[in-house]
Amino acid sequence: MYQHYYVNKNEQTNSDHEVHTVNCSRLPTAENCLYLCSFDNCADAVKEAKKMYPKADGCFYCYRECHKS
Repeated sequence: MYQHYYVNKNEQTNSDHEVHTVNCSRLPTAENCLYLCSFDNCADAVKEAKKMYPKADGCFYCYRECHKS
């Protein structure tokens, strides 16, 4: 099932930019995130986010399987 994904424009303390689904409770405000696209898995969303932010990572809360650091 396709989900809409966003990447946080702000770095986390470990310099990651987290990728979130539209329904994530930790999704940043509209001015602090960029829409990536719809994907059928979080790995593709993180790959797309890495084009802008090389240290992009999946959100621990909405897609733990793509959270690496």
